[in-house]
Amino acid sequence: MSEEKKNSQRNPKWHRDEIILALDLYFQLTPGQINHSNPAIIELSQVLNKLPIFQIRPDKVKFRNPNGTSLKLSNFLAIDPEYHGKGMKSFSRLDKELFIEFQNRKSELKRIANTIRSAVSNTELSLKLFEIQDEVEEDQMEFKEGRVLYKLHKYKERNSKLVLAKKSWHFKKYGSLDCEACNFNFQVKYGDLGKNFIECHHQIPLYQYNGIQETRLEDLALVCSNCHRMLHRGMDILNVGDLRKLVNF
Repeated sequence: MSEEKKNSQRNPKWHRDEIILALDLYFQLTPGQINHSNPAIIELSQVLNKLPIFQIRPDKVKFRNPNGTSLKLSNFLAIDPEYHGKGMKSFSRLDKELFIEFQNRKSELKRIANTIRSAVSNTELSLKLFEIQDEVEEDQMEFKEGRVLYKLHKYKERNSKLVLAKKSWHFKKYGSLDCEACNFNFQVKYGDLGKNFIECHHQIPLYQYNGIQETRLEDLALVCSNCHRMLHRGMDILNVGDLRKLVNF
């Protein structure tokens, strides 16, 4: 078999979300518990297969199966300074980066992992997250909390009933639908074509997500398309108030 064909049959590299889940379990186990027959590793394998990340899985039988999941946890042994054995040396750059990032922040790691688990435990919600496609520039963006929670963020922003309620409340209070960051008004600019058009931004930062919480009207802000993209690009450091100061500087 040619090398090109072999590569085409390989499953995708582990994603940040997957490594977060694996690392969270690693910190709960002893080295002797890391094996493919451990019920906790089997359960993790099942969760990994539910993640709304990879639609193409060339080798579905081996995709994040218990054996491969066990090997991933064994990779952390080679990184862990508290482990005095050898471990598996085939760890990735991202494995090491995440281990260093979270080795002294295990409670934060667990919160993120538990929220990811909550999202995929709901089959209907997980399927809806699968349907959410990233914009071109978002493919190059890396979110500390992972892609699943970012998709959950976008799903909350697209709740049609809640968005309609937010627009109605805002219009009754202010008499127009101006961007809360830059004051752009689609109807003023585009006439009837822009009537009632504006986007919703979910203001709760990803790092504050803790389980699947109900979205409230006050969690949403009405923003124009440009400001919305900027808010997503700076999700960890920028809120609507910050952006308002930036555009009015």
